[in-house]
Amino acid sequence: MPIPITPPQTILITGCSSGIGHHCAHALQNLGYRVIACVRQTQDIQRLREEGLHVIQLNLADPDSVDQAWSEALELSNNQVDALFNNAAFGLPGAVEDLSREALEHQFATNVFGTQQLTNLAIKHMRQQGHGRIIYNSSVLGFAAMAYRGAYNASKYAIEGLADTLRVELKHDPIQICLIEPGPILSRFRANAYREFKQWVEPLSQNSVHQANYQSMVARLAKTEASAPFTLGPDAVCKALLHALQSKRPKTRYRVTLPTKAFALLKRLLPTRALDWVLAKAGGDGRR
Repeated sequence: MPIPITPPQTILITGCSSGIGHHCAHALQNLGYRVIACVRQTQDIQRLREEGLHVIQLNLADPDSVDQAWSEALELSNNQVDALFNNAAFGLPGAVEDLSREALEHQFATNVFGTQQLTNLAIKHMRQQGHGRIIYNSSVLGFAAMAYRGAYNASKYAIEGLADTLRVELKHDPIQICLIEPGPILSRFRANAYREFKQWVEPLSQNSVHQANYQSMVARLAKTEASAPFTLGPDAVCKALLHALQSKRPKTRYRVTLPTKAFALLKRLLPTRALDWVLAKAGGDGRR
């Protein structure tokens, strides 16, 4: 029977500088978990330590950083990491035809390659200690693709494929694999995506046939308030995370927000072209 991960057991959370990761790190620590929070930028380390968190630096795009962070996590936890929440990720917006090979590699380095490198290290450790839970923070865009989100769509589709495969491969091991699939959540995701667009796509997009739609997309990314209907706070993801940690029989997928639940149902019911039409309307050429 799977062992519930309840306080004071140790959980490693990636992407804790803001948003979902930051909220979950504090919420779980307040519940009595031993939380190890990972951040990428040096300036965030001291800030989170002053907030009372155990913090290590992790750049998922750097293989050496992943190995070093895992070693530090084992040292901080007295060689017992009970759960891993793969939360760190970012979006690189832009039409697929405007994404260079380098841009796609940049997207996948963090969202897929680094995430899975860390996961594989955790699997070996959890198998030896006899238990563990690995939760991937995916997205509604991990199963329902929207325009101008191709790099992010692809990275989350990849994460879903890896998680589904691991669940089958580890069926005889004491390790649970879960996916959380949020829809719109209040965070710095759009601001970070805008920064990535300006670096990787905008300089090459002046002659793009998608230029007019990019103007609408940029207006959305620049907003500070919620830009999509049914947006929830990060506590909605944290609630799913707690169930994935503490349930004797966790769900394979946790669909968070009404859009995620609706699109999951529509994907089962609608023909592909009909679903494409709905997703195109929902995305509004990048405006939502």
